[in-house]
Amino acid sequence: MHVLVTGGAGFIGGHLCRRLLDGGHHVTAIDNFDPFYPRAIKEEGIEDFPTRSFTLIETDICDTDILLQALHGREIDAIVHLAAKAGVRPSIEAPSAYERTNVGGTQSMLEVAREFDIEPFIYGSSSSVYGNNDKVPFAEEDPVRHPISPYAATKRSGELLAHTFHHLYDMTVYCLRFFTVYGPRQRPDLAIHKFARQLLKDQPITMYGDGTSSRDYTYVTDIVDGIVSSLQRAKELNDPEYEILNLGGSETTKLKDLISGIAEAMDITPKIKKLPEQPGDVKRTYADISKAQELLGYSPDVPIGRGLKKFTDWVTKYYSGRSVLEV
Repeated sequence: MHVLVTGGAGFIGGHLCRRLLDGGHHVTAIDNFDPFYPRAIKEEGIEDFPTRSFTLIETDICDTDILLQALHGREIDAIVHLAAKAGVRPSIEAPSAYERTNVGGTQSMLEVAREFDIEPFIYGSSSSVYGNNDKVPFAEEDPVRHPISPYAATKRSGELLAHTFHHLYDMTVYCLRFFTVYGPRQRPDLAIHKFARQLLKDQPITMYGDGTSSRDYTYVTDIVDGIVSSLQRAKELNDPEYEILNLGGSETTKLKDLISGIAEAMDITPKIKKLPEQPGDVKRTYADISKAQELLGYSPDVPIGRGLKKFTDWVTKYYSGRSVLEV
């Protein structure tokens, strides 16, 4: 297959591109190298990709005309749309920028898919669409009418846009709701990376709330497994379909236990600085993955302890040759 991956130099995108290339596929990646975090982390993930089967296009997904020109003549078999402005808290400060990229950019990529008759269209959604859902674990049929951050609202909007294109143009679409993804080259603003960096700098770990909030942390290779399985499922279909699927680790970890796990993996005793809970943060996430298990054969196999060790091994090595203050 020839797969177009937006956000292909990003955290999840880079891992996905590597898996596809290792599987003998061709990949065209689109990334604008948004300065939200250092370019060096993205470049590390794609620096050794084979040029004969990997192409990087550095452009903005919101510019449909440029995309159509850049992709003209390429025989692309599928789109995995991962590019987005990420982060719940930053979206509260700049909601218009998130709407432009996450809604407008998704619309643009759907237009590209329609223009070039490319399917399936795999959309990277988020567990944040569930908001403060009272029912656990979170299932795809649960109501998602009350997002509590602009980021969450834009990801739900993308799901609805994708459904419209499925309905109008017989496009196979999978909206994959990712649950707190972590692993090597994770964004520096996310908790696991930030806590590890604070430990390396001998700074107190900033813990928002009392530490009892919980997340369903999912190792990046498990997420990539789910994406690849959705591509494989689409190849076997006779009729177009639209599905929303949770991709999570299907277990929860309290914030205070996460901090302890990172510190243990790094063999550093943490100092904790408690801060008030932040607006837009949900109290817990927890994925019901039974639908993904049934349709994709999805089966996450990296438990949090092993995943944290893999991540801290990478983060220690990454910062050993540069100043921790660079990020």
